[in-house]
Amino acid sequence: MQNYFFQLLQQYPQLAIIISIGISLLIAIIGVVPSFFITAANILFFGFWNGTLISFIGESIGAAIAFILYRKGFKKTLESRLLKYEKLKKLLFAKNKEALQLIFSLRLIPYVPSGLITFAAAIGNVSFTYFFIASSLGKIPALLLEAYSVYGATHLGEQWKLMLILLGLLLLYFFIQQKNKN
Repeated sequence: MQNYFFQLLQQYPQLAIIISIGISLLIAIIGVVPSFFITAANILFFGFWNGTLISFIGESIGAAIAFILYRKGFKKTLESRLLKYEKLKKLLFAKNKEALQLIFSLRLIPYVPSGLITFAAAIGNVSFTYFFIASSLGKIPALLLEAYSVYGATHLGEQWKLMLILLGLLLLYFFIQQKNKN
């Protein structure tokens, strides 16, 4: 998938940013397709920082649009089904600052599907503004880890290894702090 996407960017370089953000929007709306292949292609095509920034923009806008669509289309029909998931139940009833913390911390966990977080938040009580801020801020560390992993697979040096270890320790510290608060 990454190779196909990368070739698409090469084929239409003048539209590459629009294509990348557009595909990120679609993936966010679908909600179950991982976006790492877009990040990988973006980094290879645009370079590390520009590719990461374009991925961030696409994922943030995509989450916002998905939130709005999910809220309009599913809030009433699926709220009761999500109540059986204990971690998401807390998010369903959280408001504003509490929801901001929950969304932010869930975004930090790399293997929690982004679409599920967006879906639960949209069905819950959080405002769009709080969702967008928390979601976007939470995507930064996860996206940087993803970007460094992609970049590291092709150019890993000693400095990057040290940065990844430090970032991992920082995230571990954050998770321990959050767990101790509960």
